[in-house]
Amino acid sequence: MLAAALPRAESEAFLITRNHAVATLAAADLRAAIRSGRALLALLPLRSQRTPVEKASGEAIVHLTADAAWRFFRQHAVPMYRDLTQKGTRSLRVDTLLWEAAARWPDILPSQAELAAEGERMQADKDGLEIHQGLFVSQVLSSPQTGHHLIRSMLRPRAESLALLPQFIATGRADLGTARIEVQASAGYVTIHNERYLNSEDDTTVGPLEMATDLILLHPGVKIGVLRGSAVDHPKYAGQRVFSSGINLTRLYQGKQSYLSFLFRSMGLHSKLYRGVLVDHEPDSLDAPLEEPERTLEKLWIAAVDKFAIGGGCQLLLVVDYVIAEAGSYFNLPARKEGFLPGTANMRLPRFVGERLARDALLFDRVFHADTPEGRLIASEVVPSGEVDLAISRCVENAIGSGIVSPGANRKAIRQQTEPLEAFRRYVTTYAFEQAFCHLSDQLIVNLEKHWNARQRKL
Repeated sequence: MLAAALPRAESEAFLITRNHAVATLAAADLRAAIRSGRALLALLPLRSQRTPVEKASGEAIVHLTADAAWRFFRQHAVPMYRDLTQKGTRSLRVDTLLWEAAARWPDILPSQAELAAEGERMQADKDGLEIHQGLFVSQVLSSPQTGHHLIRSMLRPRAESLALLPQFIATGRADLGTARIEVQASAGYVTIHNERYLNSEDDTTVGPLEMATDLILLHPGVKIGVLRGSAVDHPKYAGQRVFSSGINLTRLYQGKQSYLSFLFRSMGLHSKLYRGVLVDHEPDSLDAPLEEPERTLEKLWIAAVDKFAIGGGCQLLLVVDYVIAEAGSYFNLPARKEGFLPGTANMRLPRFVGERLARDALLFDRVFHADTPEGRLIASEVVPSGEVDLAISRCVENAIGSGIVSPGANRKAIRQQTEPLEAFRRYVTTYAFEQAFCHLSDQLIVNLEKHWNARQRKL
């Protein structure tokens, strides 16, 4: 800190207050340490404009503060969760949980207003307010009782979905902006509509796609869901369907991709596709037996891949029941090259392709081409591009033509072997922690500029 020309008195005061906060684990002491650290950060240039010495000083302040917060959350996060949920009688989504906890612990957790202000900065200029969100959520998840309760809370239908449900049942259609739904016979077709960005996943799409998933699962006349990308207006693929290009890296680089969106995707959208929804009339508590069968309402899902399923798009293929892929399409998970964790793919991909191929994909950028033996470990069926619609119809008819017998029961039974809820809890405990640091790392910016040419791209 002194090498970065930060004042000696203020630097020493920060270290003293930080060490005191670690010793006492008291909220007032931690708040004082955080305010002291942020005052020092404010004396430095913007993060992207710092010299190497200034950058090292800023990182030291952020990580020393985060370590103090982590120790504080180890003692206080679970009691706070019990209090905010009224011993588990309230089911709070992770964002509501964080906003209510931030109101109790100002400075320790960021408020919505503070994150909105920081959201005006480029990602390279953020000093890590969202890190404390990841540390808090990870500690809540680390306890089996509160972790399972939070996971179950995220499996409940969104309030917006419940509000839209009567009209959706009446009309069989819903336009959610970046996601649209249409019911045909007993099938519900969800189409991703983020055409300008090759149907990427970002803060503008994850919520609507989760709502679409809710509506399909809650519609009493729908027996199976179909997920597909729309035709796009990108010059290279104009008028052609594309499944998904993964996370919108330009939004991420420009600081418009929230950390919370990663949790919404893994614990909300993807989890509901994989596990179903926990209906509102199903009571919950912190004392619910953790070994009981899951009480979710779930249905079969088909994904139809046109062109490619990259990143988050590939992750979707790992949570559906059947994948129809266009000949010539491919799947890959380039998150390592971008600088963060690819959702739950580290846990799920090895089940499909084996650990060796999974390591190749996750750590060394291996691409799975649909019409190869390795690609067919992910794709259930590969068809010529002109036959995707026919293949979807054939698959839907095969699944529901003679009546679906206990699809939810079979899915639940499969998960007991492949991914029981406890295994998912343990994984997302690590994911919430690590992704918070990856999301705000310098290496993320370096990777985006090197592999994505992010500096020259515009939203």
